[in-house]
Amino acid sequence: MQSLRDGNYYACKQMKQHFESIEQVNNLREIQALRRLNPHPNIVTLHEVVFDRKSGSLALMCELMDMNIYELIRGRRHPLSEKKIMHYMYQLCKSLDHMHRNGIFHRDVKPENILVKQDVLKLGDFGSCRSVYSKQPYTEYISTRWYRAPECLLTDGFYTYKMDLWSAGCVFYEIASLQPLFPGVNELDQISKIHDVIGTPCQKTLTKFKQSRAMSFDFPFKKGSGIPLLTTNLSPQCLSLLHAMVAYDPDDRIAAHQALQHPYFQVQRAAETQTVANRRAFFPKYPTVPELPRHNWPFSKECRKQV
Repeated sequence: MQSLRDGNYYACKQMKQHFESIEQVNNLREIQALRRLNPHPNIVTLHEVVFDRKSGSLALMCELMDMNIYELIRGRRHPLSEKKIMHYMYQLCKSLDHMHRNGIFHRDVKPENILVKQDVLKLGDFGSCRSVYSKQPYTEYISTRWYRAPECLLTDGFYTYKMDLWSAGCVFYEIASLQPLFPGVNELDQISKIHDVIGTPCQKTLTKFKQSRAMSFDFPFKKGSGIPLLTTNLSPQCLSLLHAMVAYDPDDRIAAHQALQHPYFQVQRAAETQTVANRRAFFPKYPTVPELPRHNWPFSKECRKQV
């Protein structure tokens, strides 16, 4: 959509819900989250909130990106280069780290909600986000099934921000292989697909999940084929990070700030450090201007009154 005010084009998200007041609009989680998280190079920018008091309609005007990750990889015959995959995943982990540090988790990380423009990646659509400090249990049927973490499938809403890392791991695999990692057709099949690849969880993890579920469940032991058998074009460091992101137990799953320090991103960290160094070199620190000597200038009574 083109703005009549500045002539620029923006992405317009028209909300289905209607609102009664501006206070109700300002309490919307998505708006609160974007205002808290902006500006950040890897979070989509919210430019304007358009609320019509008469009709109660609401639209969010956000920056316009070229496409989402799903559109980027759909129909491709050959995977992206590992350099490009690494670049995108580093930015995704940076967006998650910024979000989690600010007390928010997304709950719907998937290719359609990850936007790209040239080489820049940004996380968007915060309609399902929650505060990490809000009380459990949360909504059970959250996030798209293929990217839903085991704790979201096996507990009655007892999950944490670590679910975002699982979803990001699934996206990671999909970008690298052009195939979904766990394409379940329903919830039961989703769990089965996860067990086919990474195996059934240990008894300790299973017991933990059972404590947060009203209905009892059990699974026959399955070792799992492992991720390397699904694709052969992933480097050892790539597989190492991917395994850490899709750890079955959320307590064992890597956090975003830890993922950013993984050896897989060594080149990205070095490039980032060099960029910062170049900026400092371009803008040198100028010597401090010496302080001028103080003089006790005589003021008239009129001047003193004005001062």
